[in-house]
Amino acid sequence: MKRTKIPAVVLPDVLLPREGTDLKKWAVIACDQYTSEPEYWKECDSFVGDAPSALRIVLPEVKLGLETEDEINSDLKDIASNIDRYMSEGVWADAVEGFIITDRSTSLHPSRRGIMLAVDLETYDFTPGNKALIRATEGTVLSRIPPRVKIRANAEVELPHIMLLYNDPEDKVISNALASNPEVIYDTDLMQGSGHITGRLVKSGSPTAEGIVNDLSSLVSADGLLFAVGDGNHSLASAKAHWENVKKNVPVELQATHPARFALAEAVNIHDKGLDFEPIHRVIFDITFDEFMKKAQEYFAANGLGGQGQSFTVVAGGKDDAVITLSNPPHTLAVGSVQKMIDELGLNCDYIHGEDSVRKLATGNAVGILVPGISKDTFFETIETEGVFPRKTFSMGEAFEKRFYLEARKITL
Repeated sequence: MKRTKIPAVVLPDVLLPREGTDLKKWAVIACDQYTSEPEYWKECDSFVGDAPSALRIVLPEVKLGLETEDEINSDLKDIASNIDRYMSEGVWADAVEGFIITDRSTSLHPSRRGIMLAVDLETYDFTPGNKALIRATEGTVLSRIPPRVKIRANAEVELPHIMLLYNDPEDKVISNALASNPEVIYDTDLMQGSGHITGRLVKSGSPTAEGIVNDLSSLVSADGLLFAVGDGNHSLASAKAHWENVKKNVPVELQATHPARFALAEAVNIHDKGLDFEPIHRVIFDITFDEFMKKAQEYFAANGLGGQGQSFTVVAGGKDDAVITLSNPPHTLAVGSVQKMIDELGLNCDYIHGEDSVRKLATGNAVGILVPGISKDTFFETIETEGVFPRKTFSMGEAFEKRFYLEARKITL
């Protein structure tokens, strides 16, 4: 780990699978995807088999709704055991220090580029209205942090699915870095039709690494903002919570370099052409279409139902789509108005990426809510002036475009 002149940015020691590992079986999608589609994870399990895989050292969140507490605890023990086994068996090669320039292609986009780096958790804050270098973009659900902290506390390594956004309209950071043609260190297809990814190493101490730091440094806004968390905010919040627990027992003089103080993440230019902002929709369970419509009409009775204004769409199998329009909405964003209703009425909700998935799930005793997206052109300005968006407001791309676990980093001494 090597610090830079930007307090938030560190050159990490990255662990990658040793040569000869089947990376298509190793890399697996972020654990918070397909949470209502257990068949996706069953297919992953079948495809991986006995091969070394990140699937064996993460906890797919779909299990949280399917397994007992004892089963989850057993899963966590298995994860810790598998990490220990992978370390002892040399599944990972020797760590490399530096940035990794990533290039992800999918069926929707030929390229989405990013930079794997480490961030200092002391420069990150998820409380609304803060002025930290790294800020959350949407509300943090505190109840989701303890289970993730438990996983991290029992793990020797971290595998990140965190994606940070930076505001680089001229695309100078990555374009300048790629001009030196960094060495390719991984190149693989991804499972379940999720495209392809290539990684290029920018070694610590190189002029290219220094250039990346200088270019990022020039992007810090007048408000003091460098990175906004695009994906994985709860993972980053959990990493910070874990560090707060760890540092209680670390002498002050050793805290600056303790590996638990840092978190691995991919930083992506918000203006990258391969980055789409997609809305995160809602599926409400244990309710019929007619029951939901009645509740919605009662809840929004004082918000100017009908006419022109803010709108969202309610869908259910066998029913025509229903558009609810509010001329005097309770929140400036439609997703915020919807979330207020869900929270205040205590509805059983899951957050779903992709309209097709919503329509697939919205059958029988479930309805789907399709919310409009937000503009990324005013994204940073909104964070600086208004603070966080409502939780689960946006997603960067479709579900299969999400970050895959591939790189790792040791987080214990």
